[in-house]
This record gives sequence, structure tokens and C-alpha cells, in this order.
Amino acid sequence: MPGIVSVAADQLKSIIERIERLEEDKKAIADDIKEVYGEAKATGFDPGILRKIVSLRKKPAAERSEEDAILELYLQALGME
Repeated sequence: MPGIVSVAADQLKSIIERIERLEEDKKAIADDIKEVYGEAKATGFDPGILRKIVSLRKKPAAERSEEDAILELYLQALGME
């Protein structure tokens, strides 16, 4: 049984170390993205709008159209149109 426990412990350690490396990579990428938004802001672009565009580009056109229609309906219901 000790051999099995050792193998499981080694496998667990390997998994944890991989996760830790990926978390470090994720933080580095998040820092890079933050830097790009900072550059965009410095050149006069609105980072909030850029984030919205990035979000919209991830969605299929049909999903965007449906969300737009629902938003329009809600705005009309609130007298905001």
C-alpha cells in the first residue's frame, strides 16, 4: 500500500504544481491585458467601451441580436427610449 500512496502523492503534487503554473500564467496574461487597456486609455479610447466590444465579439450574431431586442424592450418599458 505505501507504493500506491506514494504514486498518488506524486500525482497530486504534479497536478497542484501544474495548476500553480497556470495560475501564474493567468495572472501574467491579466496584467498584460490591463496594460493594453491602459495604453488604449492613454491614446483616448474608453476602456469600458473596449471591454464591451471584446465581450460582444465573443458572442454569435444571433445572441447579440436577441440581447439587443430585449434591451430595447426593457428601455421602452421604462420610458427611456
